Amino acid sequence: MLIGAHVSIAGGVIKAPANAHAIGAECFQMFTRSPQGGPAPELTDEIVATFAEECKKYSLKEWVVHAPYYINLASDKSSLRKSSVRVLKEELERDSRLKTKYLMFHPGSARAVGATEGVKLVIEGCREILHGYDGYTEFLLEISAGAGNVMGDSFEQIAEILEGVDSDKSLKQKMNVCFDTQHAFGSGYDLRSEEAVHDTFKKFDKLIGLKRLKMSHCNDSKIELGGHKDRHEHIGKGLIGVAGFKAIINHPKLQHINLYCETEHDSVINDIKILKKIRG
Repeated sequence: MLIGAHVSIAGGVIKAPANAHAIGAECFQMFTRSPQGGPAPELTDEIVATFAEECKKYSLKEWVVHAPYYINLASDKSSLRKSSVRVLKEELERDSRLKTKYLMFHPGSARAVGATEGVKLVIEGCREILHGYDGYTEFLLEISAGAGNVMGDSFEQIAEILEGVDSDKSLKQKMNVCFDTQHAFGSGYDLRSEEAVHDTFKKFDKLIGLKRLKMSHCNDSKIELGGHKDRHEHIGKGLIGVAGFKAIINHPKLQHINLYCETEHDSVINDIKILKKIRG
């Protein structure tokens, strides 16, 4: 189990490995483009080679990419759905060149169309993204906190989306899951104790399958259980608490995943230290 964090790419993606090393990260997450919009910076052969050299230099064993925030596969606007598909297809190819392990994305809000139609649209979008893709990077749906009718806030809905994509046999298990401790807690899944963590992941295993859980964002929560808001807090300073993270790190069936903090940079170094100390 490696422990890392989201890092800045100011100055280009080649800066990310050094930024990760500077905060004590063993793995790292980044964007490859502005998360708010605009064209993606070109990844030249030189940039790709330098990036690989930097990762090797700092002995970083895994890196992942977060998709831009403006993605919405559940939008009532076909133009936004089409552009979201285009960006995610492009991002998978970019990330494969960088030997990125995972690309995770938020499926978007179904506020205008409702949950039933939203699930259908997300499945259609994911199928279109994955058809013909055979790159290195794996595609992950991230659990949401459920604010603003964002899709993927329940294990049941995530399972429904995965099953819809899997129903095309050529795409079976080509999309898996990124867990986020704060989002799950915000969606009503208790993680505050060993018993609660056991029960939550037992339910995850029953509905989705732990083999489909590939990584986790590791964030404490500023909001209460079931608060349906995306509000990250530093480890041990939120409403999940250190006991919850101890239970996650020591859970015998979660040893195959790596953990990535997405907390503010003022204390992310300390968050990584706390998680490493728990790991032992």
